Order: sequence, then structure tokens, then C-alpha cells
Amino acid sequence: MPLDPLTDDAGRLTRWARTLRVVPLVTAGFTSLLAFNLAQTASLVMVPFSRRTFRRFNRWCADTWWGWCVTAAENFNRTKIIVTGEDLPVDDNALVVSNHQQMPDILALMALAKSKGRLGDLKFFVKHALKWIPGLGWGMQFLNCPFLRRDWTQDRATIHRTFETLVREGIPMWLVTFAEGTRATPEKIRKSAEWAIERGIDATRHVQIPRTKGFVATIEGLEDHLQAVYDVTIGYVDGVPTLWQLIVGSVRRIHVHVRRFPTDELPRLEREIQEWLLARYREKDLLLEHFYTHGAFPTEPLPLDPVPASAEGA
Repeated sequence: MPLDPLTDDAGRLTRWARTLRVVPLVTAGFTSLLAFNLAQTASLVMVPFSRRTFRRFNRWCADTWWGWCVTAAENFNRTKIIVTGEDLPVDDNALVVSNHQQMPDILALMALAKSKGRLGDLKFFVKHALKWIPGLGWGMQFLNCPFLRRDWTQDRATIHRTFETLVREGIPMWLVTFAEGTRATPEKIRKSAEWAIERGIDATRHVQIPRTKGFVATIEGLEDHLQAVYDVTIGYVDGVPTLWQLIVGSVRRIHVHVRRFPTDELPRLEREIQEWLLARYREKDLLLEHFYTHGAFPTEPLPLDPVPASAEGA
């Protein structure tokens, strides 16, 4: 099962001291984010003259502000991001498939992208409700992030429009998807396991069975634009932290394990692509089992049993 939430044994005085320490930083961060939103809005005047310049400017905005977040976590809070697995190239257009436990997952992915000079190219599948929230929601509208309602009949058209823009304009990207569809909790994993067993699929203990429709649509819609799929597994040591615990410096280590799969080696048929994604999440489950037992991800790929029946319609 997933780790319990990270506990904080610090006394009340220590917790207050931490809060007071980060209030100026949080205030400055949010104020600067709103300033970036204003600059991004002003950048719309560039569109009729040069869409490339418009996109470069907004990439710089994302790279700069997200870079500040990573730097603050690593240098101000002493959070260490430990990356293992395969070394990634710097020039891929990639689909990043990650497990999802809490908001600090985002920081881990940002740190990984920053280490390869690709932080400004990050794009996320985002809940539609976040679209109009000042700061991150406004900013991601300028980055061609797909905003989803979790209703495939409505999301399909949105995804296709976004992909057409990415391909037509040759926009560099690391597109992040949390294929589980929601953060993993013990209750959600239990329900996911019951759903899997009913359909003859091997149940998982640490991740949820992924939703395959969006993944298949992404592989098919961006086929000529993607060079690789990055399979990322994130692990925490002492418990799963909240965003606030990350901000106040309670998170000391985040482990990130990476594998790279060239898209030209992926299967082509829809059912086979679904099975491929299911195999990756079964592998994530084994990776996390190893991580929780040994305190680190394995140095060699773990063997998998033959892929069971696919989650048709997931």
C-alpha cells in the first residue's frame, strides 16, 4: 500500500518558526508569479508578428519561475532530489508518465527537467477547474497545457486541438501525464485493485491501474512529434508529504527513478499500447515494493511476468 502521510513530530514553537521563516518566501513567490502572468498577457501582442517569439518568451517565464521553485527547495530547504535509472538525452520531445501521490511529485519532475535544461518545456495535463486560478492556472494557459474535465467525450476534442498545435508549430515539450487519473491513497488503490480483479487484471499494491484512453490518444496524436516515453517512478522515504510540508522544509529526500522508451519501439495497435502501459504500472508497483523494502530503487530492471489481459475501456 502507499506510504502513510508524512508526520511532523516538531513542537508547536518549531512549527511556528518554520512558518514565519517561509512566509516572506511564499509571498514573494506568489507576487512574482502574478507579475509573470501580467507579462505573459502582455506578450499576446507578439502573436501577430512572431508566434515563435511569443512561445520563447513564455518558455522563459516557465523556466525562470519554476526554476526558482526548484532552487528554493534544494538550497533554502535542503531538499535533495535523488535521480536513478537511465540518463536522459537533452533533445527529446517526450511523454512523461509518472505515478502520483501528492503535490511534491511536481517538484521532483521539475527538478528532473531542470537537470536536462528542459524545465521551460514542461507541460501538464491539468484539471479544467484550475484553468482560471490566478498564478499557475493562468500561466499554464500560455504553455499549451491541455485542460481536462475527466470526461472523455468532452476531453477528446480538447486534447486533439492541443496536439494539433504542438505538432503544427513544432513546439518542444516534456508532456507530463499522471495516468492513474488521481492521487494514490489506500482507499483509491483498494478500489482500483477490486476493479482490476473483476476484469481479470493483476491488482497492484502501491499504484492504481492506469487509465489507458488518454495515453493511447496521446501516443497516436503526437506520434510524429515524440521521440520517447519517459517512465518515471517517485518514492518518498518517511511518508508522503503535503505541499505545505515541502514548503516549510520537512521533506529531505525525494527519489526519482527513470526509464526511457523510444516511441519507434512502442506497439502500434490500440490494445497493445494499452497492455504496454499496464506493464509499466505493474513495473512501477514492483519498483516501489523494492524501494520500500530496501530504501532505494534497484539498479537493474525488474523482471515482469507476461502481460495479463488488458484493461479494455479503462
